[in-house]
Amino acid sequence: MQTARTIMGAAAVEPAAVVDRVALDLEGRRKRRHVVTTVKGNAILIDLAEVPSLHDGDGLVLEDGGVVRVEALPEDLMEVTVSDAAERVKVAWHLGNRHLAVQFVGEAMRIRQDHVIKVMLEGLGARVVELSAAFDPEAGAYGHQHGGHQHGGHGHGHG
Repeated sequence: MQTARTIMGAAAVEPAAVVDRVALDLEGRRKRRHVVTTVKGNAILIDLAEVPSLHDGDGLVLEDGGVVRVEALPEDLMEVTVSDAAERVKVAWHLGNRHLAVQFVGEAMRIRQDHVIKVMLEGLGARVVELSAAFDPEAGAYGHQHGGHQHGGHGHGHG
């Protein structure tokens, strides 16, 4: 089994160096150390010094110099839009208050599907459309974000 210890940004990946591809969801793109199976069926160990923030098109550099291109798997998301900037700030505040991972796409916000959150957003006047797309949320002010888990403890107090 080969090991990848280095990440190469998408812009630096030379097509000729790509030997395989690996399709990963958000959690798979944010793990520091784990074994993955490539599109060709090869097992590789991702063993990075720090928790990564891999993006679609990035490369994992193998010990032999080959590059495995990362592909972001589509996930079940909701795209949230509102009528103006003031409403966008209000909706963003409510999402942040619930510690939800958010991806900004133009003037829209994308979050993972959650029927309870959908009801809340629609109650705030937002338009919510369900879709399947790669999820690449903001990393957050405190560094690495653990995939935007929507429920459970979060390690700090409020107030």
